[in-house]
Amino acid sequence: MNRQGDEGTTILVTGGTGKIGRRVAQRLVAAGLDARIGSRGGTPPFDWEDRTTWTPLLSGARAAFLNYAPDLSVPGAPEAIGAFAAAAVESGVRRLVLLTGRGGSGALESEDLLKASGAEWTVVRCSWFAQNFNESDWLHAILAGELALPVGDVLEPFVDADDIADVAVAGLTEEKHTGQVYELTGPRPMTFADAVADIALASGRDVRYRTISVDAYAEGLRAQHVPEPVIGQLSHLFGEVLDGSNAHVCDGVERALGRPPWDFAEFARDAASSGAW
Repeated sequence: MNRQGDEGTTILVTGGTGKIGRRVAQRLVAAGLDARIGSRGGTPPFDWEDRTTWTPLLSGARAAFLNYAPDLSVPGAPEAIGAFAAAAVESGVRRLVLLTGRGGSGALESEDLLKASGAEWTVVRCSWFAQNFNESDWLHAILAGELALPVGDVLEPFVDADDIADVAVAGLTEEKHTGQVYELTGPRPMTFADAVADIALASGRDVRYRTISVDAYAEGLRAQHVPEPVIGQLSHLFGEVLDGSNAHVCDGVERALGRPPWDFAEFARDAASSGAW
């Protein structure tokens, strides 16, 4: 068994160019730690679908952040997490932090496989990200003045990506978080219409929210030439995850960091002041 990682100082960040991974890597570098970015365009390259890329990236690492793309709900995702965790332990990686979602069988199965890997583990289980409104996903719709999604009055306690990154870094660098499942939410449940109203107030824009059917949402994505597998995945997420079962607030941010989570209104004001909208 290769135990290079026992003496390693590197922390691997898979999905290191995305919303959460980018923030995790930035925090590690700011703390003077060696962050290795795992992405298709990285050196060495990393691809969840190509297991030959795993071992070179794991070599010499002592901890790793597991951020599976596109989502843990896709077929084969839990198996990939389990296999990657086993490969990490074999390479000498001691500590693993897994990003998952609230609800969904794929997320729960992935968590179980992580726990069975033999590594020191931490689970960071999250609500929908506040940054979905200003970083790619729904930004263009906000700028156009209307966000239309297949979600009605379901409540969701949107969590700030900066809170997620802070908890992930704590899990990667502090032993006291080993064996913890941190379920992260914002401090209050709100509807998507509430969120858009906060954005309108903070940005001074005339922005509205409209509920549409899943079929209409899918057709809109097709008109934008979104690939069918992605459309299916998004439709599944809106149906399975946004069913009201995750409307409650959890204390994961406070348990992990000793402070309350950022409120969505604070996120909206900060994003607006930075020129996001």
